[in-house]
Amino acid sequence: MTAQIIDGRAIANAIKEEVKEDVAALKAQGTQVGLAVILVGDDPASHVYVGSKIKACEAAGIESFEHRMAENCTEQDIRHVIKNLNGNPNVHGILMQLPLPDHLLDVQEKLVQMIAPEKDVDGLTITNAGKLFLAHGDGHVPCTPQGCMHLIRSVTPDLRGKTATVIGRSNLFGKPMGQLLAQADCTVNMVHRYTKDLIAASKNADILVVATGNVDLIKAEHVKAGAIVIDVGINRVPSDNPDKKWKIVGDVDYEAVKEVAGYITPVPGGVGPTTIACLLANTVKAATI
Repeated sequence: MTAQIIDGRAIANAIKEEVKEDVAALKAQGTQVGLAVILVGDDPASHVYVGSKIKACEAAGIESFEHRMAENCTEQDIRHVIKNLNGNPNVHGILMQLPLPDHLLDVQEKLVQMIAPEKDVDGLTITNAGKLFLAHGDGHVPCTPQGCMHLIRSVTPDLRGKTATVIGRSNLFGKPMGQLLAQADCTVNMVHRYTKDLIAASKNADILVVATGNVDLIKAEHVKAGAIVIDVGINRVPSDNPDKKWKIVGDVDYEAVKEVAGYITPVPGGVGPTTIACLLANTVKAATI
């Protein structure tokens, strides 16, 4: 039986409608929700991502503040911008598009930690990571893991007792994803590059979440029959369409895995839309803290 496709766009649209209503209600009370975006350099993919986030803000009624900075800007330049945004009462959320250019990678973490935790809508500061670990509801949860939980719960609302495997252990995604699944009473297995038997580690999972940046890493033999498969990967590969040079694929061999899984997210159209929707939701939350 072919897997049921989890429609990330439809789920994201539902979240955005709620956000739009909340933004309007706050505006009626005298608060215009605002999100600041810091974009450093000329990376085409980053510009596309930021553009889509700003467009989503406009549709939801959220005011956006763009700070586009030169490729060769300094650490001090960015520190100055963050400091000003932290103190700006019209800015409720701050998003710094990552990764930063190569010459700033050594200080990227320090710059992230400069963002005021209550405005850290990416959920990357130590304060928000700690609140997630301790299940404090007043912190900001990283947007992509949060979006994945919406996708999973759209097909299985009650996750108690489920076995979940997260492939990838990054601070941005894998670790917070594991925390959210554990808090939903799943038994969580975290897989990484040193895991000796990937098939054994993933085959028993009721929920399989993959975020490695490796094209088609997960094959049919890695997946339990009927499992929920969430593909977080975004990889650009040559297109077989003569009219397009590139196409976007995930970390899961979609055509093979959909014949085994019970539910699966497409790439694109799965995780991506819910990530942006959760960013908007975090920004509204920041305006109420």
